[in-house]
Amino acid sequence: MVGDEEAISAVLNRLRRAQGQLAGVISMIEQGRHCKDVVTQLAAVSRALDRAGFKIVATGLRECIAEGTAADGQREMSVDELEKLFLALA
Repeated sequence: MVGDEEAISAVLNRLRRAQGQLAGVISMIEQGRHCKDVVTQLAAVSRALDRAGFKIVATGLRECIAEGTAADGQREMSVDELEKLFLALA
């Protein structure tokens, strides 16, 4: 994701949102809120993390296809490696 400022910004925004939602879940549990409300908010955290992960994998795949090798000379991940990362999020 090095160099793709738009993708980095989008991922960071999603992660910050998830961080805030997780803090909300912790607070809800501490307050003794109803389990339905806690689980609903926890699901939102999970979706935000999944979307951040998908964005990272999608950006990596795009960079891998477009460039072939990393800017610093290191080998980019293969499509198989990216697929494994993507499936790890599923």
